[in-house]
Amino acid sequence: MTGNPTVSTLSYMSKTAYFIYLFTLSLIVGAVLIFLTLHGYSFYRLGLEERAFHAAYASLKPSGAVGHGLGIAGSFLMLAGVAAYMLRKRLRSWTRLGLLRHWLEFHIFLCTLGPILILFHTSFKFGGLVAISFWSMVAVFLSGIIGRFIYIQIPRTLEGRELGLQEVRSMKEDLESKIRELESLDPGQDQAVRKELRRLLRRDRTLSRRVSRLATMQNLFRYWHVAHLPFAIVMLVIMVIHVAVTLLFGYRWIF
Repeated sequence: MTGNPTVSTLSYMSKTAYFIYLFTLSLIVGAVLIFLTLHGYSFYRLGLEERAFHAAYASLKPSGAVGHGLGIAGSFLMLAGVAAYMLRKRLRSWTRLGLLRHWLEFHIFLCTLGPILILFHTSFKFGGLVAISFWSMVAVFLSGIIGRFIYIQIPRTLEGRELGLQEVRSMKEDLESKIRELESLDPGQDQAVRKELRRLLRRDRTLSRRVSRLATMQNLFRYWHVAHLPFAIVMLVIMVIHVAVTLLFGYRWIF
């Protein structure tokens, strides 16, 4: 493949492997959600007063063996998701460890699975400072989904660097030149050439749309950071406070 590479060029992972990668991450999230729901549904559907008489109360309450463990695992997954993605973006030595887009999707995976575990840790009953952290977590999750959509609309290099308008236009001109070259061939061109022409035409239409809305998407991405980052900071700060208070009161999980 020639021309300037963007994140749509899967140099580190074939399209089949990329599909399996996304499917596996989605399957894990779905399986965990279904398992936890089925496992504790009879407990979670009860009111606070009734729960104390449920057989699984000692295990599924927030300070129980399972409930507490879910909180620890969920917090760890979110912290790992944030830290790994930030390191991949900032450390030049990590640029060979896969595409930034794939790291973003793994970041979204961990920061989706983590909140699910934390939601079950709270047993769907929370208030006070923890409620602020929880709703900040929800805001971070929802804004992350929006941010991912905006991110993929902006053409980038394989290393994740955002391409400017002039670079995208140059890519489009190169692409149009290749299309004209293929169209100038004999009508009896073989199937492989026709397939390549169709692929280039689809890519040309995609680039045309991206050129027309590039400035808008770049501005939206900047505004998105302004909204996403404060919620993430609030969530992490309150999480640290919550963990510190938990340890102060002697909750050590299975230890």
